[in-house]
Amino acid sequence: MARPMNPPSDRTTGDRSLGELFADLSRETGDLVREEVALAKTELSHKAGAVGKDVGFLAAGGAVVYAGFLALMAAVIIGLAQLGVTWWVSALIVGVVVAAVGAFLVWKGLNNLKHGGLTPTATIDSLKDDAAWTKQQI
Repeated sequence: MARPMNPPSDRTTGDRSLGELFADLSRETGDLVREEVALAKTELSHKAGAVGKDVGFLAAGGAVVYAGFLALMAAVIIGLAQLGVTWWVSALIVGVVVAAVGAFLVWKGLNNLKHGGLTPTATIDSLKDDAAWTKQQI
């Protein structure tokens, strides 16, 4: 949140011209905007890091599903077939199990993305506080 600016100590507000007051307003508004942009950048970069981690869950889930279909489908289907289960039943059993594991990982990543929230709440709160402070000053 931007800090309130104090008027110069050598002159009171009543002694200042309208031009000086507008110049101060312009300068303080510029400072406030720069501070708010810096806060928004910081907050969004932090949230982007969290989103990156959640996308990693999605990628890991996809890789596990792919590897699972390649390795487990082949090995377990062959193993079940040698135990006497028909080939198509073996393939169905393995496919359902591996797909369930992959679906869980994808669900976890999507769920984390939904609950992460990308709204820059600290910036919004700061802007509300700044607006309230400005309203009090006028």
